[in-house]
Amino acid sequence: MDLDLAGKTALVTASSGGIGLEIARSLAAEGARVTINGRSEAAVGKAIEDVRKTHPAADLVPLVADNGTAEGCAVTIAAIPAADILVNNLGIYEAVGFFDETDEAWQRLFEVNVMSGVRLARHYLKGMIDRGKGRVVFISSESGISPAPEMAHYSATKTIQLGISRSLAELTKGTRVTVNSVLPGPTRTEGVEKFISGVYPGLDFAEAERRFMAENRPSSLIARLIDPKEIGDVVSFVCSERASAINGSNIRAEGGLIRSAF
Repeated sequence: MDLDLAGKTALVTASSGGIGLEIARSLAAEGARVTINGRSEAAVGKAIEDVRKTHPAADLVPLVADNGTAEGCAVTIAAIPAADILVNNLGIYEAVGFFDETDEAWQRLFEVNVMSGVRLARHYLKGMIDRGKGRVVFISSESGISPAPEMAHYSATKTIQLGISRSLAELTKGTRVTVNSVLPGPTRTEGVEKFISGVYPGLDFAEAERRFMAENRPSSLIARLIDPKEIGDVVSFVCSERASAINGSNIRAEGGLIRSAF
């Protein structure tokens, strides 16, 4: 399916690895000009090389900026004044019991997971509305609907993203701009692989994954970790003209983990 993304400009935050890298790869494969963002030149350069291994003609723009800070967002906006697509992918997490979650940990996750998207959307969405077209996507999580007790602060930030996304969608009424959230479930990123291997030391990863899903995410209908590419392709569709009727929505790409018909 042609997603009509050729010539579109896309900014994907935290796209030097993990889900962000696969979102960038998918958008680039559809012909978009994609800004690859990370906190170091080495990480951004490696990501660009990685994408070009599979898509040699990809139109990629490097951007070194820490969008988890106000200063980093200012760097991003100065370097990329306008975009047709903004994917707020940046996010951090940690598994910590509620009684051990410090004020500083709560504030750090709020600053990175919430304020990065707020700051960038405040700039880029305004331009999209003025032009009458554009896409903003927040990468939330199934934890935004089904909070994880071992990550209360992370889950809270992901729920907040859903509220922000819907509020911003209300501002697009009567335009060709859409604002949506995509909610991945447990995804096979480097960080998740490391976490699961730590939970089940001594097991080969395939068995560790099977046990993790069975014991910690038993409601998952796919009963496996999600491939980051699967999330990348969902996001590309949401960013496309083919998804023009989807606005103010939470698109669940969590493998059926959430037991809800709504």
